[in-house]
Amino acid sequence: MHAQSPIVRRKSRQIHVGKVPVGGDAPISVQSMTNTDTLDVAATVAQIRQLEAAGADIVRVSVPDMDAAEAFGRIKREVEVPLVADIHFDYKIALRVAELGVDCLRINPGNIGKEERVRAVVSAARDNGIPIRIGVNAGSLEKDLQKKYGEPTPAALVESAMRHIDHLDRLDFPDFKVSVKASDVFMAVAAYRDLATRIEQPLHLGITEAGGLRSGTVKSSIGLGMLLMDGIGDTIRVSLAADPVEEIKVGYDMLKSLRLRSKGINFIACPSCSRQNFDVIGTMNALEERLEDIMTPLDVSVIGCVVNGPGEAKESDIGLTGGSPANLVYLDGKPASKLRNDHLVDDLERLIRDKVREKQQAEQDVIARDA
Repeated sequence: MHAQSPIVRRKSRQIHVGKVPVGGDAPISVQSMTNTDTLDVAATVAQIRQLEAAGADIVRVSVPDMDAAEAFGRIKREVEVPLVADIHFDYKIALRVAELGVDCLRINPGNIGKEERVRAVVSAARDNGIPIRIGVNAGSLEKDLQKKYGEPTPAALVESAMRHIDHLDRLDFPDFKVSVKASDVFMAVAAYRDLATRIEQPLHLGITEAGGLRSGTVKSSIGLGMLLMDGIGDTIRVSLAADPVEEIKVGYDMLKSLRLRSKGINFIACPSCSRQNFDVIGTMNALEERLEDIMTPLDVSVIGCVVNGPGEAKESDIGLTGGSPANLVYLDGKPASKLRNDHLVDDLERLIRDKVREKQQAEQDVIARDA
C-alpha cells in the first residue's frame, strides 16, 4: 500500500506560501477558507486552528475592507498556518496586509485599476517575499470576455488568466500561482489542461461552488482526480457548502487515494454484506471519528469476513478479518491475535495507537542516527 504513485507530476516553478513550498517537487498542499466574519477575530482564529488540526497546509481569509485588514493582522499573530488574504479590487488592502505579514495575496492584477496600483502591489509583494495568487472564476469573467465568448468557456477562462499573468510578467514578477475554476467539471478540466501548457507557475486546483458535502465531494473528486492523474496541480481546495474542516478531510482522502500524500490513516474497508462477522459500518464510523487526530501514515484494513480479509490484511500495517467465534488481527501482514466483538472498537483503537507510537519512535530513531 505504500508504493509510490505512478503519477508523473507536471514540472512547475516552486514558490513559498509562508513556510509551505508550493510547486516543484513539494507535496501537493491542501487548503480551505474560513467562513467566519473576519472582524470576529476570536471566531476566525478558532476556525483556523480547527482547520490546522485537521491537516490544512494553507488557509485563506476574506479581507473585504480596511477594518478586516486590521483584524487580519491580529489573526495572523495568533496562528501558525500560512494565511492567504482574499482581496478583489482595493489595492490599498493588499498593501496593508503585506505590512501585517500576509503569506500570500489572492488578488487579480487586472482588476485593481491603474498601472501604478499594480506596480505598488507587486513591489510590496517583492519586498516582503509574498507570492500572488491569480484566481479566475467562470462566474465573474470580464464583461468583454463574456461578450466575446457568449458564455463561460475554457478558452475564456484561460484568456482571462493570461491577461492577469501579463501584468506580472511585464513587472518581472514570477512568484505566483493560478487557478481557473468553474462549477462545470468539463470546463474546469479543459481550462487547467490548457493553462498547464502555457506557464511554468504552480496551479491551484478547484471545482468552484461544487455543492454540498456529498454532491460536492463527488464532483470535486471527479474533476480534480482527472487533473491530478494528469500530473496537474500543486495545491488544491475542495469547495463544499459544508464545514470547512470537511474540505480538508476530503482533500487528503483524495490525495491518499492517488498516493500523492500519505498523512493519516488510509482505511481499507469492505461495504459489508451478510457474510460479515462483525458490524463493519459501525466499526468504521467509530474508528474514523476516534482516530481523526492521527497524522502518521498507516494502512488499516477492516474486512468483515475471510473472503477478502486475509489478502487485504497481509498488505496492511494492521488488518482485521471477520471470523467466528473471534476475529483475526494481522500486524505487518502476519496473524497476531484474535479479538471478540464485545470490545472490538476499543481493542482496535488501542492496537492502532500502539502501532502509531511504534512508527513514530522508529522515525525518531532514524533522525537521531542521522543527526
